Amino acid sequence: MAVEHSGTGDPARSMALLWRAADKEGRSGLSVDRIVATAVEIADGDGIAALSMRRVAERLGVGAMSLYTYVPGKGELVDLMIDQVLGETDRAEMPDDWRARLAHVARSNLALYRSHPWLLQVGTARPPMGPNLIAKYDYELRALDGTGLSDVEIDTALTSVLAYVTGAGQAAVEAAQAPDRSGMTDEAWWAVQAPLLEKVFDPERYPLAARVGAAAGETYGLIDADHAFEFGLQRLLDGIAAFIASKP
Repeated sequence: MAVEHSGTGDPARSMALLWRAADKEGRSGLSVDRIVATAVEIADGDGIAALSMRRVAERLGVGAMSLYTYVPGKGELVDLMIDQVLGETDRAEMPDDWRARLAHVARSNLALYRSHPWLLQVGTARPPMGPNLIAKYDYELRALDGTGLSDVEIDTALTSVLAYVTGAGQAAVEAAQAPDRSGMTDEAWWAVQAPLLEKVFDPERYPLAARVGAAAGETYGLIDADHAFEFGLQRLLDGIAAFIASKP
């Protein structure tokens, strides 16, 4: 469930800030860039729920009211943070093959979620129309350009892949954070759970779960987020390939 939502600030102020219509460093050394970088640092370390204008001000060593000269509120700040980190996605030269291009886009977005897990806690149904978001969109559309798909189909196919990555990213981030949150490694957790489960689990009642679960466990352990991501990504690309092949 989203903790914050983009697009909740004043539209005109957000747009001006996103495109840095006037970003000057003040006497205290403050600037929009510095405020945003500090906010991202806080969210990276403690999650988006820990973010507040006061917390950012404390980290910068200034009074909270000083920030409002540069960023009018948390809504605008969240928009700025999103656009800032979207500029980190890998935009290397695209491979010749569309499938390799789209796989690169997917993996780059997964890496972004792993670097900034708080992104998964922000609803972006109304995304911040900043320079990094638009540059990222323009770059990623190139993955399917020239495949024979219409412009609308290119947009929809890309949206489908990114939606898949968001779901897979949620699972990957949760798996990565589980040891710290529980204080137990996956192996230690399973060592506790396995004997308890054996007392209540009836393999004859749940034969498919017993068979498939055992096979999966022997192959990659309790969970392998990378394996699941790559498997799902390839099947999604298979579907897009079939759709492209069906075009007249």
